[in-house]
Amino acid sequence: MESALDRFRLDGRVAIVTGASAGLGDRFARVLAGAGATVVLAARRADLIEALAAELPSAAAVTCDVTNDADLDRLVATTVNRFSRVDILVNNAGAGTPIPAEDEPVARFREVIEVNLVAAFGLSQRVGRHMLDARRGSIVNVASVLGVVGVGQMPFASYTASKGGLVNLTRELAAQWARRGVRVNALAPSWFETEMTADMFADTRSIDWLRRKTPMGRVPANDELDGPLLFLASDASSFVTGQVLVVDGGYTAV
Repeated sequence: MESALDRFRLDGRVAIVTGASAGLGDRFARVLAGAGATVVLAARRADLIEALAAELPSAAAVTCDVTNDADLDRLVATTVNRFSRVDILVNNAGAGTPIPAEDEPVARFREVIEVNLVAAFGLSQRVGRHMLDARRGSIVNVASVLGVVGVGQMPFASYTASKGGLVNLTRELAAQWARRGVRVNALAPSWFETEMTADMFADTRSIDWLRRKTPMGRVPANDELDGPLLFLASDASSFVTGQVLVVDGGYTAV
């Protein structure tokens, strides 16, 4: 009988990870590769993803701006031409800047929606066509606790709108594609230490606020998304689709 742990393995699978040049994307790529997947790294900073690709077995780096349709076409074509398949997509690329709603330029609001929501749909659609033909695949959208609740004290109107949209896009794609073998789920982390949250983690008051707001009373370690990611990407979650896995130490429970 197959071991329960074997279902988390990704041997022979091909995964695309966007926003792979740093932070969570870099970590996700390493985790998937560690479980046996061949990983295609996508980001704008070519030097960083090429350096990461050199560290991982059979990895490939594709310079990509997720808001550019031609780049998305090239990313998927390169993956399929080189590896003949794509089994996993992690839509991780994201943007966001805290600005009070009354001051946020509408142009900036549109930019954030383009990166966090429209690009995720565009790439899911392109990858989804290949997965639907193969009648199998797993898409993991990286949402946020701010796609589930508001926060107010950190003004993120565009970011929360984009992540809330991504949460329901996850449900809709899951519902449309479930009978055709493609699963779509979302990870919704709270605040993990990345480039985007560097200022917050450098501020003692912000960290104290987060600890007070989190029932576990602490900030997360970077490896605490590893298991949730592998669960959603692998056959360990073969009967799970349309779900949002919140990883927040209880933040959204109270």
